[in-house]
Amino acid sequence: MASLTTISSSKSLSSSSSLFARCSLGHKSVRYTESRPGTCGSNTFKCDMAQPVNIGNGKPMIPVLNERTLPKFLESARMETTVNRKGAKIKLFSGTANPALSQEIAWYMGLELGKINIKRFADGEIYVQLQESVRGCDVYLVQPTCPPANENLMELLIMVDACRRASAKNITVVIPYFGYARADRKTQGRESIAAKLVANLITESGANRVLSCDLHSGQSMGYFDIPVDHVQGQPVILDYLASKRICSDDLVVVSPDVGGVARARAFAKKLSDAPLAIVDKRRHGHNVAEVMNLIGDVKGKVAVMVDDMIDTAGTIAKGAELLHQEGAREVYACCTHAVFSPPAIERLSSGIFQEVVITNTLPVAEKNYFPQLTVLSVANLLGETIWRVHDDCSVSSIFQ
Repeated sequence: MASLTTISSSKSLSSSSSLFARCSLGHKSVRYTESRPGTCGSNTFKCDMAQPVNIGNGKPMIPVLNERTLPKFLESARMETTVNRKGAKIKLFSGTANPALSQEIAWYMGLELGKINIKRFADGEIYVQLQESVRGCDVYLVQPTCPPANENLMELLIMVDACRRASAKNITVVIPYFGYARADRKTQGRESIAAKLVANLITESGANRVLSCDLHSGQSMGYFDIPVDHVQGQPVILDYLASKRICSDDLVVVSPDVGGVARARAFAKKLSDAPLAIVDKRRHGHNVAEVMNLIGDVKGKVAVMVDDMIDTAGTIAKGAELLHQEGAREVYACCTHAVFSPPAIERLSSGIFQEVVITNTLPVAEKNYFPQLTVLSVANLLGETIWRVHDDCSVSSIFQ
């Protein structure tokens, strides 16, 4: 059984090679495989960012914990005038969906998680009581709508209501994974648009702002009648891929379906404008996909498949099989949200992927670990975004 090791990034790369790590926040990751030695000398990934990460003695810098050490490009992008954080009236509360991520965010921000009592009655009703005052405070509630989606969504709504009735000044719901974003349009008659319904529920419950990560489609932001800050998990994944030191000439970014082309194109642009391939598939039903054709050349290449989420892994697994048939040397799967509904684990651990790279926007159960899995933390990214929202600083500058 593979031993559990903790890896920190950004990685130190020489000036003659690429300082690809400069493209994102540092992060912590958990891996279950041994790192493979680099296959290329100087022609590696390159990312266009203003300042490199400052790394001393060849050791990776971890911009977490209370020191709030950040890459220079993040510090330089800040507004000069910010609030006194020691006296800032800011409260961070966690729901029960992903408390580990909430704790990491609190560590990064130098805060303590607020005390809150959440319990369920025998009939399933949810009870929420704040155990400290939030009067006049900016409150941030961290709660992804991961499985069980309806339970966690209802818990979030009740948390918002509790804060509103406790006279919170502003309430921001931090939803690392917005579960109903896939139901964002009518593809056939008599379908609901659940993403709009959930947006209405969150707004009417009393939330003043939403912060979410990698929505399934950009138009979901327009369903909210309150401001939405949409952060991207790509920088965290890009930062980690820098450690692989794959030759840029050997790389091709693959979109597992036509709908993800824009996402894959943006990802490829950060990888020295790598070539793009597209998997054409036909879907016969929900969670059922059939690969039909491949647009692009992957022969002898290292293929990096990029998607926003992996649910049953049907689409991405069939796409990987096609890539191998077309001569791809290795296939990596990268996504932000690891829903991992059965039989995803069986498909992902079958040996068709060199590595499966995900983030911890959703908690990954220990039973779902497998040797090719790498879990990256988005706590720094979300924590930095929360501070910028609170300080009235630019959020989009993180990704420029």
